[in-house]
Parts: sequence; structure tokens; C-alpha cells
Amino acid sequence: MSEKAKIGTGAAISIGLGAIIGAGIFALSGTAIAIAGADAIIAFIGVGIVAIMVALQSSELVSLMPYAKGAAYSYVFHAFGSELGFVSGIISVFSFGTSISVIALSFGAYLASLIGFSTAIYSIPFAIALIFILMMVNLIGVRQTANIDYGLVLIKAGILMVFVIFAVYFALNSHYNPLSHFTIGAAQGGIGAIFSASVVIFFAYGGFQTINSIVSVVKGGAKPAIKAILLSVVISMVLYILVIVALLFLLPANKYIVNADPLTYALRQVGAPVWLFIIVGIGALIATASATVTRILGSSRLLYQMGQDRLLPGQMRSYNAKSNVAVNGVILTSAIGIVMLFSGNIFIIAAISNFGALFLYLMTSIAVIHFRRRGEQPEFKSPFYPYLPIISIIAILAFMYGMPRVSLVVGVVLILSLIIVYYSLSEVERKKVVRIRLFD
Repeated sequence: MSEKAKIGTGAAISIGLGAIIGAGIFALSGTAIAIAGADAIIAFIGVGIVAIMVALQSSELVSLMPYAKGAAYSYVFHAFGSELGFVSGIISVFSFGTSISVIALSFGAYLASLIGFSTAIYSIPFAIALIFILMMVNLIGVRQTANIDYGLVLIKAGILMVFVIFAVYFALNSHYNPLSHFTIGAAQGGIGAIFSASVVIFFAYGGFQTINSIVSVVKGGAKPAIKAILLSVVISMVLYILVIVALLFLLPANKYIVNADPLTYALRQVGAPVWLFIIVGIGALIATASATVTRILGSSRLLYQMGQDRLLPGQMRSYNAKSNVAVNGVILTSAIGIVMLFSGNIFIIAAISNFGALFLYLMTSIAVIHFRRRGEQPEFKSPFYPYLPIISIIAILAFMYGMPRVSLVVGVVLILSLIIVYYSLSEVERKKVVRIRLFD
């Protein structure tokens, strides 16, 4: 691929921000407050710190394998082989597809709210329409998708700042003390609530993995891609914190509920001007739409890479070199996103998706340790080795322990099923089982 046809660092950052901002701020900020009250701020900061640690380690792996299109899957495959690679890859696809459902459902709720329709009835039909349309957008090509997202990110950030400024203005001109809204009710707060909120929002930061999958089409390769990964996570964390504080300026923590359109919900509750309601609603539509685009892009390229590694059927190797698009991967990812819309409310769907995200973060840290022990010399090395991966592993295991039972059950069943499928396929193909001696 020629340098002229590749995307710049700014476009790569916009892809990461597009995947992160729409996934968390517009979709799950209210749910996090509903679960943890004002402690949602701590949850967003804590998850953001862990995301930065994983992003640093992911950047090391990016510099080691800049042409891998499968992100975390590719690192696991090259580190530990086909069995764990197959399991990690399918879990990654499942996580991507489920996160698409969360974001598209948020789009549907905002659209229904904006035009005065029932969110309970119309959220899913609107979400299905969005996924289908954006499937077609992805089929146009990576460069075109990146250019579209570059402009949209600036619009989204601007609208979020308008929302924050209004919240501050509203709080300063109200008869109440805005700090009283940060008081935690009896049903909220505590370590358990912080963990529950953290688990829900974890995948919101996972959009940086989309950049991992397109390093080969970024001008300059690994270095600008690493810069894009780190900046997208840090900028997103700042925006998340600002919006959570703004939401609490508008309404007390105990007034928030589990829903897919928290920003327009808060504006509606305080009787905000119609023009602001419309602007924020449009911003939410843009944010969730662009996040859906980038998630479809990342998952489709992962499916293509698994096809190239011969862990999926040959149909997944369908690739349009002119537009740089994994055609069948885009179609399959979109189908998964539509199917998962019917698996529960936004809290349940996000929790299921996050099991996959946490599992992949865990494997990323373990892969870094593996390659360091092998003596690999990546262009970029994550700092504070081996403490950073060890701390990351402990933190991720703690988050996994605190996950809702339904997501743990789905995750464990999925892993066991994939192991059975892998060895069943090995038996059909009459592949020899690899045997190693762990002890002398």
C-alpha cells in the first residue's frame, strides 16, 4: 500500500477517539452514576488508569508486530500458538460485536428521544438501521471512513464542551448547592458499587484497540500509531470525567437510572432549552454512529487476520485491496451486532462485552511478559517492566472477579465451548496434538 493511500496520525487519533467517546460518554455515563452515584468519577478514573497501562503494553506489542491486523488476538497467536489464539480471537470478535450492540442501542435511544418516539419501542429498530447503514460505510474503505471520523470527532468534542459549560452555568445560577448532588445515597457507593460501575464502563476505553488493527495503514507505521493510542485514551479520560461532573451538576446522583441516553435524559429532567437538547442529541447521534463505524472496522480486520492465519474458513480472507476492506468480516461483524441487540438491556449487553475486553487485556499483559522473556527488542518498550504488567494483571483479575454473574457465566461457557470447538476441528482435520513437558 502506498504512503499516499495511508492515513495520518490525526486520522488515527480520531479513529481511537471515535471508538472511545461514543462508547462511554454518551452511552454509559448515566448507568455508571445509577450504579455508583458520585463514585462513578472514581470508577472512570480507575478504569482509565488501567486502560492507560494496557495501552502502554499494547503499544509495545504494536511496535513488535506493526503489520498484524488482529490487535490483541495477533499478539496472543504469535506468543502462545493457535489454540489460545483461536479462543482469544473469537472472544475478541464476540466482544467487538456486543459492544457494537451497546453503542447502536444508545444511538437508537437518542434518536427516539430526539424525535419524540418511545425509546422502549424504537431503540432497537433504529439501532438495526444504523448498523446496516454503517456496514455499507465500512465497505467503502478504511481511508474514507477515517476521513469521515476525523471531522466528526471535532464536532463531538465541541458539543460535549457545550454540555459541560451549560451544566456549570446551570449549577451556578440555581438555588441549590451543586456539590450536594455528589452526596451518595444509602443504596449507592462503596467499593462494590465502584467495581460494578467499572465493569460496565470498561469496554468504553477499549476503542484504542481499533488503532492496533490498522497500524499497517498509518503513515510512519508503529511510532505515530503508538502516539495515537496513548493520546486517544488520555483525552477520552479527561472528557469522561468532565461529563460525569457535569451530569452531577445537573441532577443528584440518586436521580439517574440505567438507560441508553443519559445526557438528553438529564437535560430533559432540568428543563434545558430545546436548542441545547437538540444539539446534544445530534452530538450523541454523531458520536455513537462514528463509534459503531470504528468498532465494525476493527472487528472485520480481526476476522480477516484469523482467516489469514487459517483459524477461520477461507471466506474470511475475502479482502478488497483497493479499498483496504475485509468484506466478509464487515458483514459478519454487523450481523453479530444486530443479533446481540436482543440479549438484554444496555447494562447486561455491556457487561457481557466487557468479559471479552478484560480477557484480552489480561492476555496482552501476559504476552508482553512472554516476549520480554524471549529477549525481543521492540521499538517501543512499556515503562516499569515487570511491575506494570504484574499490576495490570492483578487489577484486571480483580475487575473480572467483580463482574455480574451473567457475564461471568456467558464468558466461561464461551471459553469452554471454544476449546471444545477447537479440538473438534483439530480431530476432523486429523491434526497432531502438540505435547510439551512442563516439568523435568
